[in-house]
Amino acid sequence: MLELRDVSKYYLEEHPVLSNLTYTLNRGEYVAIMGESGVGKSTLLNLIAGLDAPDSGEVLIDGVAISKLDDQAATLLRRKMLGFIFQAFHLLPHLTLGQNIALPLMLNGLPLHRVKQLLCEVGLENRENHFPHQLSGGEFQRVAIARALVHRPKLVLADEPTGNLDPDTAYEILQLIRAEIKNNGATGILVTHSRVAAATADAVLMLTKHGLQPTVIHPT
Repeated sequence: MLELRDVSKYYLEEHPVLSNLTYTLNRGEYVAIMGESGVGKSTLLNLIAGLDAPDSGEVLIDGVAISKLDDQAATLLRRKMLGFIFQAFHLLPHLTLGQNIALPLMLNGLPLHRVKQLLCEVGLENRENHFPHQLSGGEFQRVAIARALVHRPKLVLADEPTGNLDPDTAYEILQLIRAEIKNNGATGILVTHSRVAAATADAVLMLTKHGLQPTVIHPT
C-alpha cells in the first residue's frame, strides 16, 4: 500500500531531515512512529501525503509515485485515498461542523449519512450546526479527526491526533482511529510522542537518523 524508496529531504544542504529512508507498509497495517522532536516525523507525513516533495527517492501509494503526479492528479489521489489528521486542524471557519466533516464525501461524490455517525463517534452529536469559532481546542481536534475518517480512506495519517484531548477522550478517539483502519482494511500511521497512544497501534517504529527501526515501548 505504501512504499518509501530511498527518500531524502533536506532543508539546508548540510542538514538532511530524512536520509535514504526505505520502508514498506502493507494494507491493513497500523504503525505508530515515535522519535525525538525535529527528527522529521511530521515532514515524513507531509512527504507521504504529497504535500511536500522529496529531494530524492520516491513515495508510492498503491504503486503510484505521488511526487511524479501533477498538482491535479496528486489532489485527486489525496482526495480519494488519504485521510490526514493535521496538528493544525485546518477546519473551514465559514462552514458548520457537519459541513466540514461532509467535505470529503461531497468531493468524492459519496452519500452523506456517515456525517452524523462520525459526529456521534467523536462525542459531538448535538453540534452539527455549530461553527468552528464555537469550539474548544479539543472539540476542534475531534471534528478534524471525524473529517479525516468519514470517507473511509485507504491510508490514514495522524499527526499527534490526541494532543489537545483529556485522557479519557484521547483513549476513545484512539480506539475509533484503530477501528476505522481495521474495519476498512486501511493502512495507518500514527505520529505521536505518547507511549500510551503508540501502544494502540500494531507496531511501533522509532524514527532516527538511521531510518525507521522497530521498537518495543511500555505504556506508562
